[in-house]
Amino acid sequence: MTVATARRMDKLGRSEIREILKLTLKPDIISFAGGLPAPELFPVEEIKSVTQDLLSRHGRQVLQYSTTEGFYPFREIIAARANDNFQTKLTGDDITIVTGSQQALDLAGKIFIDEGDAVLLESPSYLGAINAFKPYGPRFAEVAMDENGMIPAELEKTLKAVGRAKLLYMTPDFQNPTGRTLSLERRKHIIEIINKYNLPLIEDNPYGELRFEGERLPALKALDTKGLVIYNGTFSKILSPGLRQGYVAAAHDLLELFITVKQSSDLHTSELNQRIVYEYLLKYDIKEHIKRLIALYKSRLDAIIKSMEEEFPPEVSFTRPEGGLFLWVVLPEKIDAGKLLVKCLEEKVAFVPGFSFYPNGGQRNTLRINYSNMPEDRIKEGIKRLAAVFRKALKA
Repeated sequence: MTVATARRMDKLGRSEIREILKLTLKPDIISFAGGLPAPELFPVEEIKSVTQDLLSRHGRQVLQYSTTEGFYPFREIIAARANDNFQTKLTGDDITIVTGSQQALDLAGKIFIDEGDAVLLESPSYLGAINAFKPYGPRFAEVAMDENGMIPAELEKTLKAVGRAKLLYMTPDFQNPTGRTLSLERRKHIIEIINKYNLPLIEDNPYGELRFEGERLPALKALDTKGLVIYNGTFSKILSPGLRQGYVAAAHDLLELFITVKQSSDLHTSELNQRIVYEYLLKYDIKEHIKRLIALYKSRLDAIIKSMEEEFPPEVSFTRPEGGLFLWVVLPEKIDAGKLLVKCLEEKVAFVPGFSFYPNGGQRNTLRINYSNMPEDRIKEGIKRLAAVFRKALKA
């Protein structure tokens, strides 16, 4: 049956990552595709305990409708953790709870983007942000990166080329998809640029607490002097993605806009799930939990880097992140990673082709690798399989 739909639906397609994940659910596939945390470290028993206790003590309250802004004591803890980890100066009043930070991106699209507006982002950039903004019809302007993240001179050059931009989107810490981190010097420079152009900046920080080495850097929000930085955080990568607990921190006038559009979206994020995470934070030591995550992910990153160094042809290069969940692989220009994926799936190994992360196309010789979800023996075997396919492609 054919029915009339909104024009924005023409801009949408199924998420390539979601479609790939369907294939990788098969147990015989070694998957480097999804950004999945290690399920063996989910605090299942702890979550079970706090949930049972919460329902026993406050069942009628947590199963009822709630406020759009979210449970205030939970927001206070979130603010305190951000201040401790990333040098921000937030209070509970600066925070609104959202249903995963992905919802925050969709809300930002509703708030800021009119058809044809320029939206700036890193090149490459997070596919989820691209897909969240795409229905609102922006012109995507990609800003070049290097090993130290977005290049400020390129940002200013791009701003001058596109005219007035509506929004800048960035993941400064362990960027998805490249694993790169924006240097402190560049953080300061980018704040100067957004101040000059009065440009709102969405700082997406799902991975910042997962630093394996080096010094933790201040959030862009901590350097914000004009209230232009909108900070997105989440518990998906440090506790559980299934609970869908994210948050937005912003200046009050901007935060009010997020609250208004969220009210028309879902009224409020699950009160039960908010309170589960809140009770967990009260009763258990999340810092110790994150230390366990870091130890495991660091071990898996070391294993994948070692395997790549041993197995990959010299023509293939890759990033060496200091944290997060991903690294980025660059193949010789003649190789199409999309076509290569078909061959790799035949060998029961998967990745995400890099062209998915470029909203304006191109760069088909790149791919993203996730290392957090596979045990080390499967990492080593998976890299061997990838390397064998790479070598065949280079000889063709």
